[in-house]
Amino acid sequence: MEETAQQITRLLHAWRSGDSAALDQLMPIVYAQLHSIAARYMRRERSNHTLHPTALVNEAYLRLVGADVAWQDRVHFLSIAALTMRRILVDHAKAVHRVKRGSGAIIMPLEDAMANPALHVYADPVRIIDLDNALNLLARQDARKAQMLELIYFGGLSGEEAAEVLGVSVPTINRDLKLAKAWMRLQLQSSSEAK
Repeated sequence: MEETAQQITRLLHAWRSGDSAALDQLMPIVYAQLHSIAARYMRRERSNHTLHPTALVNEAYLRLVGADVAWQDRVHFLSIAALTMRRILVDHAKAVHRVKRGSGAIIMPLEDAMANPALHVYADPVRIIDLDNALNLLARQDARKAQMLELIYFGGLSGEEAAEVLGVSVPTINRDLKLAKAWMRLQLQSSSEAK
């Protein structure tokens, strides 16, 4: 794993420096990791979901390749990929919601939702949109906690990797995770009650 992480970091830097051959070497490695994340997201989605892991990865891949980002390392790449996948899934949910406006929200305990990557546990696009709205509100109040939730629940990063990305200790991540989950629980409950 460490060797792969170093290889990805080296290839990201080479690609950023203009070496197009580095992109050709990088993508098969990163694509497999992105596909694994996407498959985890989609595993608990409704069976008739129009997005499949491969479609999610392909869309994320196209956006990431076209992005003008100074890639730092594998963890930075995966955190940007997590945000990109979140945006794709939210955009998809909004499009579905426009078609199915008025559908009822599925009520689910936050513990069930947070036990898995956040988006794939909601079969109803309204809940995905509610989750996105709550994360955006949290980001305005505490950007680090919102980014931490994205890294862990959308990007599939470990607490240690999230701590590395955010430049904090693992105990800080653990404490912030408890606070962020409690805040999200209240926000999502308020959102459900308002409907």
